[in-house]
Amino acid sequence: MSAASTGYVIAVLDGLDPALLDAVPEPGTNSIGWLLWHLTRSHDRNVSELHGQAQLWVADGWHARFGRPGDPDETGYRHKPAQVAAFRSPEPVVVAAYHRAVVARFHAYLDAALAGDPARLVFSPTLGNTVSVQERLVGVLVEGLEHVGQAALLRGLLQRRGGCGQ
Repeated sequence: MSAASTGYVIAVLDGLDPALLDAVPEPGTNSIGWLLWHLTRSHDRNVSELHGQAQLWVADGWHARFGRPGDPDETGYRHKPAQVAAFRSPEPVVVAAYHRAVVARFHAYLDAALAGDPARLVFSPTLGNTVSVQERLVGVLVEGLEHVGQAALLRGLLQRRGGCGQ
């Protein structure tokens, strides 16, 4: 995760009508707010596990700012359509601030990582698998770029349609 990826998230949020955060083009699809929350939660969970620290979601009280439970396992992974539809986003500045905080933690982890860390094998309690740190980080980055791309596409679609209801 780099400063550039943060720029993509911020670009999606910059000047966005807050009502569009939870709008969807079709029932049962993801919203911009849910996608950006999910990708940031995933990054927070993964880098916190790799770094051996508590997630910022709980430790820094981000869950309260999102009006969500302080459950470190709730990242949106395996959310059912009804759970996605029930998600309500805070203001775009809150979404952006949480993302920036997680990116800062990601950079701190990378700065402190030992030279051999990419080859270290780690277990993911969420996925139930063991992979190298390198494989895990690549997965986090790929998923993050997929979700921010989806959010950018949704923004353009929803703005052109003049917004969409739930």
